[in-house]
Parts: sequence; C-alpha cells; structure tokens
Amino acid sequence: MKMWIVLVLAAMAAGASAQSCSCETLKWATCDGTPCTCTVMVDEGAKQPLQCTALVPKCYLMKAEMYLSRKGKDTRTLGGKPVESAFVDNDGIYDPECENDGKFKAKQCNNTEECWCVNSAGVRRTDKGDKTLKCEKLVETFWVRLQLTHKEVTKPVNADKLKAAIGDAIQKRYKNFNKDLVEKIEYDPEARLIVVDVKKPMGDRTSDLTHMAYYMEKDVKVLPLFKNQDKFEPNVDGQKLEMENILVYYVDEEAPTFTMKHLSGGIIAVIVVVVLAVVAGLLVLFFARRRQSQKYNKTQQREMDPM
Repeated sequence: MKMWIVLVLAAMAAGASAQSCSCETLKWATCDGTPCTCTVMVDEGAKQPLQCTALVPKCYLMKAEMYLSRKGKDTRTLGGKPVESAFVDNDGIYDPECENDGKFKAKQCNNTEECWCVNSAGVRRTDKGDKTLKCEKLVETFWVRLQLTHKEVTKPVNADKLKAAIGDAIQKRYKNFNKDLVEKIEYDPEARLIVVDVKKPMGDRTSDLTHMAYYMEKDVKVLPLFKNQDKFEPNVDGQKLEMENILVYYVDEEAPTFTMKHLSGGIIAVIVVVVLAVVAGLLVLFFARRRQSQKYNKTQQREMDPM
C-alpha cells in the first residue's frame, strides 16, 4: 500500500513538473527534460535553444515564422515620422541569418544572390545589391515610434494619465522592459491615435527596443507570440484600451543609405510628373508676369503722349 502511494505521488510530481516546463515568451516553443529545456524549430532538423526568461530575439522569431510558413502553418491573420531619417519595414518577413547571441547579421541575403544591410531590428537600411555588397557593422536602432490606434471606448480617455498607463503596460507585458524609456506620448482623441516615442541613449546596448516593438506588433496586428494570449491593453482609470492598428518607425544611430537607383518605375513616373508640373507652373507664372509688365509699359506710354 505504501509503495502504491509513493508511486502515485511520484507520478503527480512528474506531471506537475511537465506542466511547469513551458516557454511563456513563445507559444511555438517545445519544452521538456529536467532541468526544463525549450527550443523552437528554425529550419528542417534545426532547433534553436531559447532563454524563456526574456523576450526571444527577433531574428530567431523571424526564422521560426518562416519555417512554419514553409510547413504550411500560417502564423498570420487578417503619427508620422519622428525624424526625416526614420523608416518603416516595407519588406516584411524573410529568413534571416542570426549571430550566436540572436542578433541579426549586418548583411542579409535570404538564400538568394541579392543582398542588403540591416539594422539591429533586421530592417533593410540600404539598397539591395549582389553578394559583393559590404555591410561594415550592424547599426543600432536607438529610437522607435509606435503609432497606435485604439478601438472606441465608452468614456473619454484621460490624456494626462495615458503615459503612465502605456509605460506600466509595456513593462508588465514585455518582461520588465524599462518603462522609463517611454520618453513621450501624444494623443489625438478624435482619431483615437496614440503616438509613443521609446528611446534609449545612443551607444546603449543594455536595452533592445526592437524585441519589444516586434512582440507588440504581433499583439496588435496578428496574434500574441506569448503562450498567454492576452493582448497589449493599457488601463486608464479602469478602462482598457484595445488596440486595432500599429505602425512602427525605426530611427538608427546612423541614417540609412537608400538611393534613387532602385526606385520602381511607378514611383519614378510619379516623381517625373510632379517635377514637370512644377516646371510648367513656374513657366506659366513667368509668362503671366511678363505680359502684365508689357501691358503696364504700353499704358504708361499712352498716358505720356498728351504730355
């Protein structure tokens, strides 16, 4: 009887251990063993070990998402620039090359002959070229602007309390992210638009803004990456703000180096039309003023004839 009780208790302990062996920061992770070890598939037969006490590096997340996509497992569902050098991610997801610590390699080629340079968020910051393209270093993103839109609410939002609510929600949701990095909040109640500037000092490598921004993008646009499927919902005076749209601008420690040579034909055509319209307008203005000047001279001559 005693032996049976011991076996039951051992089984219950093993079951409890198995249940606690999970990765709260990534729902796609597989966890097992004693001590608990978590991994995620990033390629055929390739498992990436994870440190689930922190946000998973964005480079690993993108590789895992590309692997799931290749397997036919869809992971998706249906303010303005802070400075002139800010840019958004217009290229979308690709299969990146990662360093051993989870950072992006400065040069990405996506298994093709076409390559480009990226910032610490993995976002392209140069024109595309061939494999001879040089990317001297991984340029750090030190400022992200989160342009959020929330759904309709039952009572007006207290704008004075919004910054504290956003900071608390970010710190709680994204593994104790330093809420002091939330520098500025702007709010347009009519548009239900919240602009959040998250910034760290240049040269700081202790905080990674891009991981937090990527997790938040998934929370708002798609489905949470966390095992816990809660959303990012700041609480202001007991009222939750449910977000329905997000746009992320990236500002790097060095300005991007895009040129005109890789613009599409449609964009070039628009630029040409605009330039021609401006030139035509200037010519019309020039000739109009010239005719007015000639008319004034003739009138002045006729007035002087009687004299």
